[in-house]
Amino acid sequence: AQRGQPLLRSFYGYFVANKEVSAPASKLAVVDKFTGEVASHVGLASKEVVEEAIQHAVKATPAMKALPHYQRKSILMDVAAQLTARQGEFAQAITVECGKPLADSKVEVGRAIDTFTASAEEAVRQTGEYEPLDISARNAGFSCITRRFPAGPISMISPFNFPLNLVAHKVAPAIAAGCPWVLKPSDRTPVTALLLGELLAKTALPEGSFSILPVTHEDASMFSKDERFKIVSFTGSPGIGWKIKNDAGKKKVILELGGNAACVVDKVSEARLQHAANRILFGAFYSAGQSCISVQRIYVHDSVYDSLKEKLVRGVKDLNARKGDPLDPNTFLGPLITPEDAERVDTWVKNAVRAGARVLAGGQRDGRFYDLTIVENVDDRMELKCKEVFGPVCTLERFTDFKSVVDRVNDSPFGLQAGVFTDNLDTAFYAYNHIDAGGVVINDIPSVRVDTQAYGGIKDSGFGREGIRHTIDEYTELKTMIFKDVGANP
Repeated sequence: AQRGQPLLRSFYGYFVANKEVSAPASKLAVVDKFTGEVASHVGLASKEVVEEAIQHAVKATPAMKALPHYQRKSILMDVAAQLTARQGEFAQAITVECGKPLADSKVEVGRAIDTFTASAEEAVRQTGEYEPLDISARNAGFSCITRRFPAGPISMISPFNFPLNLVAHKVAPAIAAGCPWVLKPSDRTPVTALLLGELLAKTALPEGSFSILPVTHEDASMFSKDERFKIVSFTGSPGIGWKIKNDAGKKKVILELGGNAACVVDKVSEARLQHAANRILFGAFYSAGQSCISVQRIYVHDSVYDSLKEKLVRGVKDLNARKGDPLDPNTFLGPLITPEDAERVDTWVKNAVRAGARVLAGGQRDGRFYDLTIVENVDDRMELKCKEVFGPVCTLERFTDFKSVVDRVNDSPFGLQAGVFTDNLDTAFYAYNHIDAGGVVINDIPSVRVDTQAYGGIKDSGFGREGIRHTIDEYTELKTMIFKDVGANP
């Protein structure tokens, strides 16, 4: 695509009960994050439309529950095939509405194809368990089987930073589990989710089983409060996530929230140190640091600190030269989601410097952009350390004792993922046993997320797990069938 040509269609309708609404009463402007100009409009659903969607989801619950597993698989494979055929269109939409470099957007589309494909596979792999219950003479003749049943209508709220794959991680497992759903995509990046709706509308999903609705902040409360939803699945900021939990009432809540991910580089070989540098540069700065598992805090063993610092600073200077239009295939650094976010990141860096920190590379704001930045000697009380930056900034600090550095990693309100580079197996297992996080990545960055892994956090990073079969578990309820003397007297 080239600037000067329309990059998106002029309008995208929302979806109610599997059908696109092409003439809504209200519209929402979608901004090209590079130019700041309006690139398209989407339908904006009213609270009456949300009510209609919830009614349809409730009505579709029996049909979704009864949908044979092979049909669930077929529907999910159909979406994966359609997405593969239109992946260029999806990647371009992500880049325009999110500001993500085109190379990253293409990776996201590929991951979403994986997510739908893996969900299709899991749709026919949902098993149960037999358990003997004759644990004493009082229980003679008892046994049971257990398996999982769909919980019912799901409310889904997705963020701006991965507008396709983080939607896929909610939608695809719901179809595999046999649950209807209503999705509220981010109002900053709604186009990609509506494009996905076009694919879903062409499948054999039961009537009324899905709706995709951009809404105002005022009407969004229905997604957390309405008691007809049995589950609310939210990915986004901790402040909003914990409010949703408070508003959710009796329904189950799954929260995928923020993080200030730590990466520890222990005494390692020169080859592994170069690998660590390359991976940290990617993990801290891909998508302009707008990932909840972006590398934010780097702890480096004293013996390799100077060498790694030199590699990182050199790498940042090279990558900062690749700042620009995210539609350019050579661009590595695109804009932040809003100019206000670039201003916030700039303020946090300046606050750290005033408190004694030193900028090693970057540290400059350029409108919607913020340069890739490394800062050392940051006070633990500064925002760059204790809050989630959600921008292209990381901090660098040395250590000598591994047990002590694990304590420093844990000195955080968050606990999503951590990374540890080490040549020592005992060190690797100590990190796994003692780092307080939902995941510990050995010899790679905390920014690794394989789409089938169990993924989620503790502390302010939320609770519950995503990752296909783990999400299916969250979307289903365990039911027990107890037998007495079955098979004893044929």
